[in-house]
Amino acid sequence: MARSPAVHGLIRKRAEIAGEIETLQRRFHELTDALDHLDATLRLFEPGIVLEDIRPKRLAPRHAAKHGEMARFIFEAIREAGEPLTCAQLADAFMAARQIDTSDKATVATIRKRVQYSLRQQRERGTLAARSGAEGLLVWEIAG
Repeated sequence: MARSPAVHGLIRKRAEIAGEIETLQRRFHELTDALDHLDATLRLFEPGIVLEDIRPKRLAPRHAAKHGEMARFIFEAIREAGEPLTCAQLADAFMAARQIDTSDKATVATIRKRVQYSLRQQRERGTLAARSGAEGLLVWEIAG
């Protein structure tokens, strides 16, 4: 009996998730080994150290930009394009440059909000200008 397209899709998705789990488990083991080696080295230099007192450092999400990084990216993208760009185009370019998964709707929304915020800031500073483009969408260009 032939499988339905829905079943094929579910099988494909299951294989994808299983592969991601294997990759993450492999990375987990690599990090655990590295941490064990660091702990042993710390104990060599300071035998009485209480490793549990060292709090883990939270990592910023991949899409987190450092101060000024978004603005620099926007200016560079507009210069490279040689024409005004929409907020969506800029957000898409940022996500492509950072290799961010665009299927995650929450992340896409966050990136678009951050791009919008940066665009408004640059307009207030007078470094970017917005005008109506095709289909009534705002397009952004370097002011001056």
